[in-house]
Amino acid sequence: MRILIFGKNGQLGSKFTEYLEKNNINFLSISRNECNITDFSKVRNVVKDFNPDIVINCTAYNLVDKAEEDYLQAFDVNTFAVKNLAFVCNEFNKFLIHYSTDYVFDGTKQHFYTEDDLPNPLNIYAKSKLSGEILIKEILKNYLIFRVSWVYGKGKQNFLYKLQQWASANDTLKIAVDEFSVPTSTRTIVDMTMKAIKQGLTGLYHLTNSGYASRYEWAKEYFKIKGIKKLIYPAYQSDFNLPAKRPKWSVMSNEKISKDLGVDIPLWYEELKDLQP
Repeated sequence: MRILIFGKNGQLGSKFTEYLEKNNINFLSISRNECNITDFSKVRNVVKDFNPDIVINCTAYNLVDKAEEDYLQAFDVNTFAVKNLAFVCNEFNKFLIHYSTDYVFDGTKQHFYTEDDLPNPLNIYAKSKLSGEILIKEILKNYLIFRVSWVYGKGKQNFLYKLQQWASANDTLKIAVDEFSVPTSTRTIVDMTMKAIKQGLTGLYHLTNSGYASRYEWAKEYFKIKGIKKLIYPAYQSDFNLPAKRPKWSVMSNEKISKDLGVDIPLWYEELKDLQP
């Protein structure tokens, strides 16, 4: 099995690199500087030259608020570049794995979101990610799309890193108590992705740790684990007046993938305790 990864330097791409090296799997990991996936000819050449069995796209434009103004870049990376990957994978008969987001939902459902629920994105970032999903489904017959949520791992691209930065500069932190989703580790995403590959899964899946939490609960649990003694004040999402509108409830069910893989995915707080970045 040969695996090609786009997005080498991101928190998810680096976790894949770590896993594949440890398990002696033949792979090539490409950074944005080495190949910008918005360049169709470069993507095509990389796939043609390495000739992988599987292409994993770990690249994304995920600056949610900035995307409201920088919408061309958001769609360039999250939609049109994904279209490039899908076309190339279709041409060379490669299996594409792509990651989307819980933000494709509007937060109005009063239960766990499943793969059968209709998306209704509230912001530009989410719209660009959903458009990428749609293009993959239109172009390819065999693929895996994983919607993930509140991803964290090693690196500076996640909420927990920002939380530590805020804590180092402030005695009191205001964290939203009315925004809910599922904190999900890069380790869980990589482990479940590799299991899905081995078992031949295809289609759309929600891939998260189990349970759910508010950002406030997540922050408190993380500080408890790390021994950080700072006051976390429960605030409301509306208090922050952010440019991009976010769903207050984007909790996804991982029941489908758990059942199809025959596994019990760890609860978010158990995974956090075992794997704090």
